[in-house]
Amino acid sequence: MTDVKAGTAAQKAATKPSRIHVKWVGGHRFEAGRPNGPTARIDGDGETGQSPPETLLSALATCISYDVVDILAKQRTPMTQLEIDIVGERVDTIPRRYKHITLHFRIAGQGIEKAQALRAIELAATKYCSVRDSLRSDLVVDWTVDIRAE
Repeated sequence: MTDVKAGTAAQKAATKPSRIHVKWVGGHRFEAGRPNGPTARIDGDGETGQSPPETLLSALATCISYDVVDILAKQRTPMTQLEIDIVGERVDTIPRRYKHITLHFRIAGQGIEKAQALRAIELAATKYCSVRDSLRSDLVVDWTVDIRAE
């Protein structure tokens, strides 16, 4: 008989299905979020909130960044600032899916080296980010980084 150890709370939570509630609020506008939790405005016209494709770009950038923050902190080079500009290029046919996404990271923190930051981004994007892994495999996602010394 093997000894099976219980997983951490985070691991157990990760195995539960994600649940989101979406409510139409008129026009092409929706409120989306966890049931009884915070919501975000998603606007198909992009007037009062991000459009669905813009929301996807935000989800990708924040998913990758979540792990970049942790990786650099574990390397004893925590960030003091992080900003990302994302450019998503779409195909001209319907559906207008993304064909190429570029993330440009600007990171500040004492002792952070460019090679170290690029490696953290690569690991986050290719190994840990569930959003990236959920997208089409032929979607090109690349990145650049600028480091601001402190």
